[in-house]
Amino acid sequence: MPGKEHRIYPYRLRGLTIDRPNQVWATDISYLPLTRGFMYLVAVMDWHSRRVLSWQVSNTLDTDLCVDALEEALARYGLPEIFNSDQGCQFTSQAFTNVLEGHGVAISMDGKSCYRDNIFVEQLWRRVMYECVYLTAFEDGTHLKRAMRNYFAWYNRERPHQELDDATPDEMYFPQPVKQAA
Repeated sequence: MPGKEHRIYPYRLRGLTIDRPNQVWATDISYLPLTRGFMYLVAVMDWHSRRVLSWQVSNTLDTDLCVDALEEALARYGLPEIFNSDQGCQFTSQAFTNVLEGHGVAISMDGKSCYRDNIFVEQLWRRVMYECVYLTAFEDGTHLKRAMRNYFAWYNRERPHQELDDATPDEMYFPQPVKQAA
């Protein structure tokens, strides 16, 4: 839920053909269970390739967690044309939106309670849970971070996606040069 003084931006993806890397990035937050308690996970994803560009875990749900993940993705991969999120207070905060506006990135926000507007990140959470989290009883944050680092490396480099014609996110994000006929 947005803060009372936070601006809500329009949803800019309806009817948009997303056909290249860095056209649209998206983000969301989930929580991950530990043996005792839980931690929060935020990820920034490229929509076209489904590549996880950055991620952070924390035991507190604050804006800094989200800003850190955003700034890491921007530093590593440049600028998207559009950045999509839900209307959570971390994403509607001035600290978060100022980073995007300062780089000239168009901001898009899902409709209220409309999970389909950010479906690829929702699918990512399902995969994270079923392919990693539900298979492991995380003892602490260190154990969780190590597992997430390994999972996202595997997810980006090796996990084929049916909706990407069985390509991996890395194959879609970093397309291979076309070989010329001899």
